[in-house]
Amino acid sequence: MHQDPTAAAAPSALAVPTAEEAVRRALAAHGRLTVDASAVASIADLYALGLTSHATVNVMLAIENDLDVEFPDAVLHRSTFATIESITAAAEAAE
Repeated sequence: MHQDPTAAAAPSALAVPTAEEAVRRALAAHGRLTVDASAVASIADLYALGLTSHATVNVMLAIENDLDVEFPDAVLHRSTFATIESITAAAEAAE
């Protein structure tokens, strides 16, 4: 049977992650949290869990790279990076 090569699905490894997935991945890789980023509640205080201002920059850059977005200067505040929920909202707004 002949298959249409254009009907092939793109590999899942190339799929764009959701904003929350990108945030959690960035936190796991760069956040230096004292707990597993995948287990953190979306409203938990990330600074209380070990996030530093230096790590925040690395997290932001990783999210921008992963989602191909740029956080606008207007959201570059400590409060934006305080929770997974707030980072996700900022990343979604930047899309």
